[in-house]
Amino acid sequence: MQDHARAVVIGGGCVGAGILYGLAKRGWRDVVLLERTQLTAGSTWHAAGLIPSYARSHAVAKLINRSIAIYSGLEAETGQHIGWYPCGQLRTASTHGRLDEYRSYMDVAAAQGANAHLLTAQEVREIWPYLENPRVMAGLYHPDDGHIAPAGVTMAMVAGARALGAEVRQQTEVTGFSRRPSGEWEVITNRGSIVAEHVILATGNYARQTGAMLGLDVPAIPIVHQYWTTAAVPEVVARKAAGKPELPILRDEEYMGYIREEGDGLMFGPYERPENLKLFAVDGVPEWFGADLLDEDFAAVEPQWEHAIENVPMLGRAGIRANVRGPFQMTADELPLCGPAWGLDNIWMAEGVPGGILWGGALGDALADQITTGTTPIDMSELDQRRFGVHCNKEWTRQSVIETWGTHADLHTPFAQPLAARPQKTLQGHDLWQIAGAAWGVVNGQEVPMWFAGADGPRAPSPTFRRGPEYARIASEAEAVRTGVGLADQTPLAKFEVTGPGATTWLDSLLATRLPAEGHHAPGLVLNAAGGVRAALTIARIGETWYLTTDAGEQRRAFDELRRDLPADGSVTLRDVTDKLAVLTLAGPLARQVLARLDTPADLPPGALTVASLGLVPGVRILCDEAPGETALHLHLPVAYHRLLLSQLLAVEGLRPVGSRAWAMLRREAARLTMGPDLNPTRPALESGLAGLIDLDKPLFVGREAVMRLADTGPARRLVVLRVASGDASLRGDETVWCGDGAIGRVTSGGWSAREGADLALALLPTSGTEGPLSVTILGETCSATILTHQPGL
Repeated sequence: MQDHARAVVIGGGCVGAGILYGLAKRGWRDVVLLERTQLTAGSTWHAAGLIPSYARSHAVAKLINRSIAIYSGLEAETGQHIGWYPCGQLRTASTHGRLDEYRSYMDVAAAQGANAHLLTAQEVREIWPYLENPRVMAGLYHPDDGHIAPAGVTMAMVAGARALGAEVRQQTEVTGFSRRPSGEWEVITNRGSIVAEHVILATGNYARQTGAMLGLDVPAIPIVHQYWTTAAVPEVVARKAAGKPELPILRDEEYMGYIREEGDGLMFGPYERPENLKLFAVDGVPEWFGADLLDEDFAAVEPQWEHAIENVPMLGRAGIRANVRGPFQMTADELPLCGPAWGLDNIWMAEGVPGGILWGGALGDALADQITTGTTPIDMSELDQRRFGVHCNKEWTRQSVIETWGTHADLHTPFAQPLAARPQKTLQGHDLWQIAGAAWGVVNGQEVPMWFAGADGPRAPSPTFRRGPEYARIASEAEAVRTGVGLADQTPLAKFEVTGPGATTWLDSLLATRLPAEGHHAPGLVLNAAGGVRAALTIARIGETWYLTTDAGEQRRAFDELRRDLPADGSVTLRDVTDKLAVLTLAGPLARQVLARLDTPADLPPGALTVASLGLVPGVRILCDEAPGETALHLHLPVAYHRLLLSQLLAVEGLRPVGSRAWAMLRREAARLTMGPDLNPTRPALESGLAGLIDLDKPLFVGREAVMRLADTGPARRLVVLRVASGDASLRGDETVWCGDGAIGRVTSGGWSAREGADLALALLPTSGTEGPLSVTILGETCSATILTHQPGL
């Protein structure tokens, strides 16, 4: 085996083949794929091969479209048959909730460029005449969807990569890794070692075992899925004889699965409920397992079979030909783990992929972009494996995966909270918030109050796409902050400290924003070379320590991005202190009066900070902010004192507990941006309206040249604040923005504002051409939209 390569891809399934192909297409010839047995031997060979483009997320939809585009050109490029059958896909709605789900999808479809149609019940039956479900109200139809031959498309990508100079080594099992002094990685195999600059993991069912060799606890576990194929079905045979097209893949959520043509028969793939779902290789893939199948488990899906036969009787009239039951990877949110591995340089992951055939082309393309250029045209934030924190250990993953896949076909309404693996992390004052009536949600593993229900209010989000009764509580809390004083618990915020003799110089060269003076705090932006946002922080200086905070969900990602830029001379130390400090926020025009009761100076101006004792609580870092809520005093205190200070503050007459949902409403009204929806590495900071924060007088910071180039020409798009005259449902994000009859942009984030009596949104629009009447559709209802004059910010 050759002993050196620029990049080594580990895993010979569809995903690994896609990565090899993507790198080769970008001119990297010295790349090698290692497969422990033979190509397609893992989940690829027994996959059903479905290619559904249904995704409400803008970025996920773009990635799926990218897979389809890559696959569509493979046959002509390589001469290999890939078995692509664009028969379409039809999803039925038999409840008002499911119909709202499909309406919500249609709100975003135009911005995605999706070819999708919402059909009447009559149109559903015309497309699928063998469906006998009288409860069907409507259908969602994607005519360009279909299915593909898993082995065919995998081998075609391998052939394309080989033609460009890439190599494949089968029967080569990776047994370990070693980091060389040069920074390169030695990949140790049963056939010798190979040294590479970059290593990409795409090992499917072996993800946890491969990750463990590198010290990674990969938050993915294989689930077991099965499908059946039937003998010849007379209706299918008759259709073929008449020259009719293949039936669309049918998904009727009543039977929780899919039906499609397979030869002269049908394929039926039901989804197991949590109580019947089986996991595989939780403690490692057995030595005996290779290109194998598992025993049939009809009992696990018997109710689904009964519903399917009731709705599609011809399925029950055909004899069973075969059962296919095998494992494939799953994560807690049904999305892959793709991008740079946390804590390790030049280790990349494409693991936990639930449906490698769907994702293989896109993940290979995106990773190849990231590895070769440092960025991607499609935002990968939702797939970045660093979205999962250290709390996502094996047991958390096991419980979460069972719930996620076991409820795969359920209705997933906005703000729904997971039930599995909870409670895990609880606040020291958890019991006090519970007494106050907290409706609990979870953020980065931490239990947090979403709102306060009182004695008889709702304690969980309403299972609807429309505004439920909890909105009255949330609006009341927001109003208390506007007019009096509220107390919010923001302990989950990610918190870092930077120290050392080189800390100030390093931070100044990294941040696009100016560093605050001693005793002050300010917004901080870390950009990439293309001017996109890698991290959005609050930066404070406390003596010789720089104190950084950011959104809770950014904890692992932001820390890892900062770590990657640390100077090699050891002059800077970066520490994660998230779990050492709690955060309580007093907000509203009376906030200073409450703080004054604790014998603490309350005259801090906005942007200032001090360290003081609050009664018996020492070492409280007090950061004063202007908005939301006129005055916000953020109290960062040692976590051991959380319960004591919380009890003292809750005893203040007139103070109102405020949950995360009201706080989000206040931030929305202040047009505060968040990482992910509004800020990401692929969107230039200038498009997000952050030019005023970037200090171009600084001679050096990451991304400066890109910012200056765009500042000269002006961005083609901009984030604006929209007021949307909504009805009884609110924005969720990614909705299409229309100017007259033309789709011109999309919402990045938005939701209800009680102050406005309407929805407020941040929307990405062109810098010109928005002069006509603007509108946004919400659950199919056209809602007029107006651009507001105030600018978004941090």
